[in-house]
Amino acid sequence: MICRLRGVIREQTENGVVLDVHGVSYQVWVPPSILQGLVNHINPDGEVELVTFHYQQLEVGRGVPILIGFANAIEREFFERFITVSGIGPKAALRALTQPIPVIAQAIDEGDAALLKSLPGIGEQRAKEIVAKLQGKVGKFALIQARAPTGSGSSAAGDAQTTLEEEAVAVLLQLEYKKPEARDMVKAALRRNPNLKTAEEVLNEVYRQRLHEQQPVS
Repeated sequence: MICRLRGVIREQTENGVVLDVHGVSYQVWVPPSILQGLVNHINPDGEVELVTFHYQQLEVGRGVPILIGFANAIEREFFERFITVSGIGPKAALRALTQPIPVIAQAIDEGDAALLKSLPGIGEQRAKEIVAKLQGKVGKFALIQARAPTGSGSSAAGDAQTTLEEEAVAVLLQLEYKKPEARDMVKAALRRNPNLKTAEEVLNEVYRQRLHEQQPVS
């Protein structure tokens, strides 16, 4: 199982990239919304690291190995959750992710069927199924920040403690939030709801609070 690749982009198409890893080239499909910003993740040495989803696409008489690439593990996690919806396989999900993941996650959480229907291959019925399956479960993905990595997030997982607060902070660091900001957001969420039991519940509470803060005062 190939779960991560680091190499030089030798070719980029509208569907993905050819990644040269020490002389071995891999065809990696990349969701359109992620592919657009992939240049921002190229290291100073010219390499890019992709977290990959590896599966076998079944064809007549054979299975074809397919790699789908993401900029980080949080994006891959969203993809894995997205394909749990009935009728959405990896190929359909790859084609559908034309909007940034935080935009799609927010649409799911708010039940915005109109935005979901605008995604390629997602009709009205499928949009309803996505909301029914995932609403209330994708808040942390709506917190993903659309900016280039600063390099500080890569060590977050290694520094994370086993406490609920530190687990939630570690995820926010992967989403490119600064550590002081992440700690303040998590502490505020736990003050509002001290009964939260998992890091995902904490992050969903952080997301709901940010939505509340963005609403205009009437």
